[in-house]
Amino acid sequence: MTPSADPAPPRESRSKDGLNARRAAILEAVVTEYIGTAEPVGSSHVATAPGVQVSSATVRSEMVALEREGYLVQPHTSAGRIPTDKGYRFFVDHLTEPGVLGAAQHQQVSTFFEQVHVEMETMLERASGLLSELTSYAAVVVGPSHELATIRSVQVVGLSPWLALVVVVLSDGAVEKRTIEFDVETGEDTLARAGAVLCHQLIGHTMSASWSIASTGDADVDRVIAAVGGAVERMEGSGETDHVFVGGNARLAESFEAVETVRTVLSILEQQLVVVTLLRDVLDRGLSVAIGTEHGYEPLSSCAVVVAPVSADGQELGAVGLLGPTRMDYQRALAAAHVVGERLGQRLGGHDGRH
Repeated sequence: MTPSADPAPPRESRSKDGLNARRAAILEAVVTEYIGTAEPVGSSHVATAPGVQVSSATVRSEMVALEREGYLVQPHTSAGRIPTDKGYRFFVDHLTEPGVLGAAQHQQVSTFFEQVHVEMETMLERASGLLSELTSYAAVVVGPSHELATIRSVQVVGLSPWLALVVVVLSDGAVEKRTIEFDVETGEDTLARAGAVLCHQLIGHTMSASWSIASTGDADVDRVIAAVGGAVERMEGSGETDHVFVGGNARLAESFEAVETVRTVLSILEQQLVVVTLLRDVLDRGLSVAIGTEHGYEPLSSCAVVVAPVSADGQELGAVGLLGPTRMDYQRALAAAHVVGERLGQRLGGHDGRH
């Protein structure tokens, strides 16, 4: 028997996507090698890969078939093959093992959440840097808007007889602050009484909920309450846009070979609405990975996006995402996004999140 006369896989071994076990193993070997080297993969290397174990001639024949079916492409006549977006999609959909973070990376995540005790915006910004460090890709963290967050506390702090600071703490961990001015001198006692009324009436309600507080019978207190109401309305108006934080921009140059691609990606990451819409669209379609043109945004056709939701108690609070080349390390990216997204959800939901 010649080396090329390897037995054909049995017909029943064909997957639902139409690839038999051998071709699936060959495709997985090509994708794995290309992710690691960024060099076209030849048949001699694939022939010795786990799950393949056939002659180079058979691998070449199967690679031609995979190219014909759109899973591989040959960039140069004498070169090996590289995966297409379809090839990456098959690889992601058929990952035999879920990605897991290494012990050192798990410890890095645990240490981060144990040591970071700051306002929500600062935590989300630092979390984007953590996610980028774990993966070497650009990371996006979308925090919750204030539409669903409820008020935990309201404080009115006097800065002068004519000026006060309104501090509202929300259930998602955000702290909103606004200054209010008075037409007449206002003492600390009046501010304290107004604050007590506001806490009684507003705690547990969202900032977007319409609220009216009946007259207390004290004109000075009512005046403060009215001023605070205006400040809360301004807070609510400024909180309609999600908090978006991007980390690891500098790593893009390492991820993409083409300078123009790096410029395009950087430009898009500066457009917060586009980024939020992109991540939400991917999640709404039930995906955790969008490859190439799958996400429908042509300027990012050479990119892959990995997304994980940030949620607590069944409520979606935001999302984390990773943006890199289509040859990204999907297993590591998925694992990192899942772990960081889960821990963020625990923190934003008011849970300790320690294991």
